[in-house]
Amino acid sequence: MSSMATMPRRSRCAVYTRKSSEEGLDMEFNSLDAQRDACEAYVTSQKAEGWVALRDRYDDGGFSGGTLDRPALKQLLSDIEAGLIDVIVVYKIDRLSRSLMDFARLVEVFDRNNVTFVSVTQAFNTTTSMGRLTLNILLSFAQFEREVIGERIRDKFAASRKRGMWMGGFVPMGYDVKDRKLVVNEAEATTVRMIFDRFAALGSASILARALQAEDVRNKRGKRIDKGFIYKLIGSRVYLGEAVHKGMSYPGEHDAIISQDLWDRVHSILKQSPRDRRAKNRNSSEALLKGLIFTDTGTAMTPTYTRKGERLYHYYTSMDLIRNRETNGAGPMRLAAAMVDGAVIAEMRRIIGAPEIAARVIEAQRREGGDTDERTIVAGLQRFNDLWDALYPAEQARIVRLLVDRVTVGPAGMAVDLRNNGITTLVRDLSANTHMEAAE
Repeated sequence: MSSMATMPRRSRCAVYTRKSSEEGLDMEFNSLDAQRDACEAYVTSQKAEGWVALRDRYDDGGFSGGTLDRPALKQLLSDIEAGLIDVIVVYKIDRLSRSLMDFARLVEVFDRNNVTFVSVTQAFNTTTSMGRLTLNILLSFAQFEREVIGERIRDKFAASRKRGMWMGGFVPMGYDVKDRKLVVNEAEATTVRMIFDRFAALGSASILARALQAEDVRNKRGKRIDKGFIYKLIGSRVYLGEAVHKGMSYPGEHDAIISQDLWDRVHSILKQSPRDRRAKNRNSSEALLKGLIFTDTGTAMTPTYTRKGERLYHYYTSMDLIRNRETNGAGPMRLAAAMVDGAVIAEMRRIIGAPEIAARVIEAQRREGGDTDERTIVAGLQRFNDLWDALYPAEQARIVRLLVDRVTVGPAGMAVDLRNNGITTLVRDLSANTHMEAAE
């Protein structure tokens, strides 16, 4: 009677490899290749037991072991569920997972599909109770090591921030990153200073955001600026040249964009309640020429109002009239604010639209060595009318204070004196916006 040798059951072995960083993966023989060679050698040593290495590769290069969201691992689990794998072979346990909770989930998948897990450097079998105990102990140490490494990284990050170093992340508007350091981007820094200055003048992020949108000012990512962006920007101490870590501020390695004085002015406004700021903004917007309008005798005229029913009527009233002083018939004593404001705005539009103003600004730019592109300057001046109509009252008041030096009213009419440097500043802003639009 003859006997036949019993052939071992064929076990299909899938080799899984992983490396946390992408460093060195472009080498001809990298860490993933080394892991695979060791695993395939182990499978070959078990050939007598019927083990055969599958040709399919399950390699995760540049993926952390702290998550299961890895493409090769997902494919591996899919093939397990499809019944294509009998044994999983890894170089070390933590190549498959560094999290005890995640590994417990993987073991459930393995058990449900009768798949065995083997580590070539930590020999054990997950089908036995002793193998499970060994696995849990090793995984506990792997997770402990991961947490210790995380603590070291956090400590190093904190120490670097305290030294004022840039530690990566979203690059704030006004800066670029060169050699892992923040350096000032002058074009963006000008916009940052402008936002701080205008918020200090307006006291309202909502009004400022609407004005900046009307002017088509964009943030670093090319998006329109909203109120949330403004609050985030004016609240960042990076613009003072500081680095912040967990609420503590330290001197940074980068240059400041704004002064401490401007920061203090902005944040003194932020300390006020939103209701007080809104009320203050409404009051200032109702008096476009406050502090700028005088009678022909040199007496200041101040904003006043009267109420008739539910309506308010605004005026500019001479201080002589308010204080019952002798005027010797000089007038006028009180003027309707809407009439005077409208006349001043019309005069501003006329003067800014005059050809000689464009010529004067171009000549001033030449003397200062600035941009002398006549078409850009003329286009910027032409934008004034459209821009003015899109602005809110408080922003209009800011521009009036930039342009108007004095308004004088008397029996013969009204005279408006403009600030020469104010016109040049306005034109620069308008020209900058024109440049931005042309570049888009």
